[in-house]
Amino acid sequence: MIIVVLIYLAIIVLMVASIWKVFEKAGQPGWAAIVPFYNLYILTVVAKKEAWWMILFFIPIANLIAAIIIDIEVAKNFGKDTGFAIGMVFLPFIFWPMLAFSDAKYVDAENPLTDEVLDVQ
Repeated sequence: MIIVVLIYLAIIVLMVASIWKVFEKAGQPGWAAIVPFYNLYILTVVAKKEAWWMILFFIPIANLIAAIIIDIEVAKNFGKDTGFAIGMVFLPFIFWPMLAFSDAKYVDAENPLTDEVLDVQ
């Protein structure tokens, strides 16, 4: 039983660290990952959705759909495809750390110029 609890705690720590890092990559405060409700708001900001989307997380069935859509948008904003986002939904303890600790960069839709484009000019 202790081993199961330790594995569970390790997964929780991994997920918090991953979401913290994703928030920081998106220019948001990383500590928001550990604040209830505020982390949902920051997640909607990272996904570039309106703040009212966080209300959908409290409605049964709608919360599943909203979580999938938010994950797809977060993945897209980091240059990943829908398949990666589906991985974020069904295997979050693998795909969120992959997103957080990889070299994926957050793409700002309002300012799509990347470092590579700026270097060419």
